[in-house]
Amino acid sequence: MVSAPSSAEPARLGAQAYVRGGADQTAVKILVVGHFAVGKTTFIGSISEIEPLSTEETMTRAGEGIDDLKGVTGKTTTTVAMDFGRLTISDRVVLYLFGTPGQTRFVQMWEDMARGALGALVLVDPERLADSFPVIDLIEHYGLDYAIAVNHFDGSPLRDEAALREALDLLQDTPVVTCDARDEQSSAAALTTLVRYLLDRAR
Repeated sequence: MVSAPSSAEPARLGAQAYVRGGADQTAVKILVVGHFAVGKTTFIGSISEIEPLSTEETMTRAGEGIDDLKGVTGKTTTTVAMDFGRLTISDRVVLYLFGTPGQTRFVQMWEDMARGALGALVLVDPERLADSFPVIDLIEHYGLDYAIAVNHFDGSPLRDEAALREALDLLQDTPVVTCDARDEQSSAAALTTLVRYLLDRAR
C-alpha cells in the first residue's frame, strides 16, 4: 500500500473532483493516459488492488492503416473502451484509475472520462515522444493537472530530464518521473508523485 502525505486534507481538493467512498474515505478519480501502445493497460494491471477491468480486444487486419504500429513490437491486443482499477493510498483516500484508449478514433470518449477527474498521469514512450503531443494537448484542453511518467521499456535509453522537458514543452513545475509499467512499486511511485503534486496545487 502506498502512503500519501499524512498532513494532506483531501477535502481541500474540491468536492467536484471526487465522489464519496466509504464513511471515512474519499474516492479520487485519476486518468491514466498516453498514446497508443504506451503501456496504460499494463500500468493499471500492475498496481490495481482489485481485478482490473480491461476492454482489450485482439487487433485485426481491420486496424491496419489506422493504428500506427511503428516502433511497437509484439502487440496483439488494444483497448477499445477503457481500463479501470483501484488503489488505496491511505485510510482516507482511494484512487479510482481510468485508462483511456490511445487511438485518435476514440478521442470522443475523453470528455466523459475527464469529467470529475482530479488529474492525469501521462505515460510517455521515450522513443515516441512526438506521439505524446496530442495527448498532452487534450489533458490541457480539459484543464487537468498532470504528471509525466516515462515508461522505460526493455533496452530503451534513459533520457535526460531537462531534454525531456524541452522536447515535451513542459512547465517547470510539471513532475517528470521514470517508471516501469510492469512493476508494482515503480507504478505506485509514479502515482504517488502525481498525488503529491495535486495536493500541492490544491493548496
